[in-house]
Amino acid sequence: MTERFGKDTIIALATVENEMPFVRYVNAYYENSAFYIITYALSDKMRQMESNSAVAIAGEWFTAHGKGINLGYFGKEENYWIAEKLKNVFCEWIDNGHNDFDDENTIILCVELTDGLLLSHGTRYEF
Repeated sequence: MTERFGKDTIIALATVENEMPFVRYVNAYYENSAFYIITYALSDKMRQMESNSAVAIAGEWFTAHGKGINLGYFGKEENYWIAEKLKNVFCEWIDNGHNDFDDENTIILCVELTDGLLLSHGTRYEF
């Protein structure tokens, strides 16, 4: 997992609202059984996770379920360790004007994985 997703990776993130699934692509970074995503607190995905934190993700030869957790403001002291990693991992685009790091609604979403399936070099890994 770290070899494949421990860098800037595009994954599909699915949420549910009123029994209707919603899927979008996001930039993510994997570490210690979780994906980390910079997003906006008032986005549809965050609103949907407030009422149902269950999510599904998919990437290159990978699918999983997890729980979406709002870690709060990107600049919050408790987020310093992961924010610094994300700055490095996402360095090619993080300062392109899309993110406003002075806005407390710029947050870190953590997707803690609960189960998944990874296919790699003809081998199937379940967790």
